[in-house]
Amino acid sequence: MSKSGPKRSTSRRSPRARIESKAPSNTRIFKQLIRELGAIREEILRVERRFDEQICAVHPAFRISAQNLVHYIALRRNDIRNLQEQLASLGVSSLGRTESHVLAGMDAVLWILHQLTSTTKKEPIVSASAIGMAAAKRLLDTRTQAMLGPRRKNRSVRIMVTMPGQAANDYDFVHDLLMNGMDCMRINCAHDDAKVWADMVANLKRAEKEVGRPCRLLMDLAGPKLRTGPIDPASQIVKWRPRRDRMGRVVAAARIWMTAIEKPSSPPSAADGLLQVPGKWIRSIRKGDRLGFVDARGKRRFLEVQSADSAGAWTLVSQTTYLAVGRDLSVEHIPGSANKKSGESSTAFPFAASDDRYYIPLKSGDTLVLARAPIPGRPASHDAQGSVLRPAVISCTLPNIFSDLRPNERIWFDDGKIGGVIETADSSEIRIRITVADPDGAKLRGGKGINLPDSRITSPALTEADIADLSFVARHADLVGLSFLRTHADVHDLQMQLRRLGAERLGIVLKIETATAFEHLPDLLLTAMRSDKIGVMIARGDLAVECGYERLAEVQEEILWFCEAAHVPVIWATQVLESLAKRGIPSRAEITDAAMGERADCVMLNKGPHLVDAVRVLDNILQRMEAHQSKKSPRLRQLRLSMIATSP
Repeated sequence: MSKSGPKRSTSRRSPRARIESKAPSNTRIFKQLIRELGAIREEILRVERRFDEQICAVHPAFRISAQNLVHYIALRRNDIRNLQEQLASLGVSSLGRTESHVLAGMDAVLWILHQLTSTTKKEPIVSASAIGMAAAKRLLDTRTQAMLGPRRKNRSVRIMVTMPGQAANDYDFVHDLLMNGMDCMRINCAHDDAKVWADMVANLKRAEKEVGRPCRLLMDLAGPKLRTGPIDPASQIVKWRPRRDRMGRVVAAARIWMTAIEKPSSPPSAADGLLQVPGKWIRSIRKGDRLGFVDARGKRRFLEVQSADSAGAWTLVSQTTYLAVGRDLSVEHIPGSANKKSGESSTAFPFAASDDRYYIPLKSGDTLVLARAPIPGRPASHDAQGSVLRPAVISCTLPNIFSDLRPNERIWFDDGKIGGVIETADSSEIRIRITVADPDGAKLRGGKGINLPDSRITSPALTEADIADLSFVARHADLVGLSFLRTHADVHDLQMQLRRLGAERLGIVLKIETATAFEHLPDLLLTAMRSDKIGVMIARGDLAVECGYERLAEVQEEILWFCEAAHVPVIWATQVLESLAKRGIPSRAEITDAAMGERADCVMLNKGPHLVDAVRVLDNILQRMEAHQSKKSPRLRQLRLSMIATSP
């Protein structure tokens, strides 16, 4: 024996040998795991038999996917967290990434455990209704390509872009979107009309030819979107306010766009206020003129004319001004030196402003009446002591929902900015106690969305307007989006309408944007599988309001899991890179959110003046993330950071 002591054996024991050295305690653990997994496996097969009728009703191409979805439903009826920890501690799959191949993944784990408890080599367990991991991936890839078009060279996640009205008359805009990474154009049928949609489609077809790459077209049906009704102009006070520094000195006058009341035009750039006056009177003013008037508080004010033409006039006001909409405004025209017309003139006309500036002020504790009758909305009225004489009131676009509303149910307005609880409900009005509002007061405007997360709405998702729009969609689109669906009956109605039109080739996109739709997701998927091309959109805006913002992360994960189990492509939508698209500068949080979109099969961008830049940035983010992540699974490519780390 040498002085250095006995030599150590260079041979290493196999993992199985190390495990066997701990017998018999490990053997007992393995057998217990086998029993637990075996019981779950038997339950999975029992549930599959109970769902046999629904599975047999799906399109033949979806049969194996329907089976796997049912397997996943059965698996998730169990809490297997303790079981997962034990499997992971043994270096065996914990079943945490088996959504797409539930039974095959479970059978593989059982086979390994059986091998560890027996000296006799056994053949792997094979189930006739099991799809393997590789086959499941190929199946999802094939369906994603059929729905959303071919993948790009350096990324598999597609980019969908919602079209603004600009896409109808600006071909270069559509061309640039396609060049920079758009894979699917989305047209929202809740906006514009068939003429505008046709122009958008024509620009897309032209761009496809010039760029030499196809682009899918999704058209979203408007659905029964519940919105607030219009505000009574006569109840409104409009405020024009110049910008001031911290000392209260005016640094920029308020820019007021003056347009003809007979044919109002939008301001060519951002405006602080709008003024609609008789067109003949606008044509009489010139640059340098002053327009004097008395505002609603009895204050003398002047508008300085900066420019004027047939489209309208830009004017400036340097003092805070209050105007009562609908009341006659007496204006004195004081010509400037450049105006050849001499002398002063005055005229009186009803003051009008843009509808989107009208609002009802609300704060926590206020009462708001939701009226069934189509009456114009108005703020609360008060007596001299400030007591409420009449609460604020507003109508809504779908009065037929009144029979579905009950006391103590929650109601949200304007994407969750204002919230309340229903106190009383009858066939003519709903009285709401406001519970959530900005501390400084909130402004409820007309045309804002209403969400009813606790109510069981019975109205169908497919409206008469949607059915009329379907004829255009069937001729031009590749995909049709079903909005505000709630139950499998809504999906069935759309399938029947597509069959009537001979448009069964269209892919169906289920937009999950209500709490009810989320709760019925498995049924929605099994019904949709009766068609041969389907997808799911996680419409996170309305979904966050319906389910609660604190639950959104959990809800969107569950939707991703169930869709992967069904081998159905998912569109990650709403507010992706919104700050970048609208203001040109992204927030840190939305960059991370966009990167998380890698877990879906498509990421959707909404409108904004910087939309082309947003597409370019999103394309770059998704390409980078693809090297690191595939669905839920990390991809361990070589990291530069590890190469430069100091060796011990």
